[in-house]
Amino acid sequence: MKSENAEFSRTLSLLRQEKKVSQRAAAQALGISQALLSHYENGIREPGLAFVVKACDYYGVSADFLLGRTLSRDGVVIAAEELYDISDEKNNSIRGGVLALLSKKLLVNSIGVLFGLLGKTGSREAVQATANYLSTAVYTMYRRLYDANPDNNPDFFSVPPRHFQAGLHEADMKCCECELADALAAHAKAKGPMPEMTNDALARDYPVLYQSVLQVIHNTGERVTAISGGRKAIRDKK
Repeated sequence: MKSENAEFSRTLSLLRQEKKVSQRAAAQALGISQALLSHYENGIREPGLAFVVKACDYYGVSADFLLGRTLSRDGVVIAAEELYDISDEKNNSIRGGVLALLSKKLLVNSIGVLFGLLGKTGSREAVQATANYLSTAVYTMYRRLYDANPDNNPDFFSVPPRHFQAGLHEADMKCCECELADALAAHAKAKGPMPEMTNDALARDYPVLYQSVLQVIHNTGERVTAISGGRKAIRDKK
């Protein structure tokens, strides 16, 4: 039977690979057989508390991290106000030149306006659906970059390569879009507050950031129009 905590088995395997030790060596250090460790790493069996404690000491991580309860290896739970925000830095630079820095600023500023507007609705569901959608978009680009180097460990991600290549992440984004549409429809039906989104209102409420939104809208509009124009050209040739 598969382990109920798939994240635990994946993390256990990933930590061993990061430590660059064989399964046999790790099993010996942890005081169990290689076969049993293999079962733990593949989610076939679930370990007891004593093993979890040993594994935490061996890999230098907290039990919460090993069990998938936190992303912090020392077990610290980070509150939203404690998260590092690169957009707060002055004279901050990103390796990759002007294009990388400009692209980052356009997106950070535009997302800031987007969540500001969503916050005015008071709809937690709409905020969460949008956050999930954008998270998957970032995940997709990050994974493409990561996968481009064959030396990187594919087990870093919990979604198997075959599922990613089949577009499971794209299905997740579509689901997030549906959840956002449902959340906004329910909010409108309940006559909840909606943000004013005229050009004048946005320029007034977001005087520094709104220019970035306009640039993103313009750039995206040009790409999408080019795609539709290409399709029209193909149809005309027929």
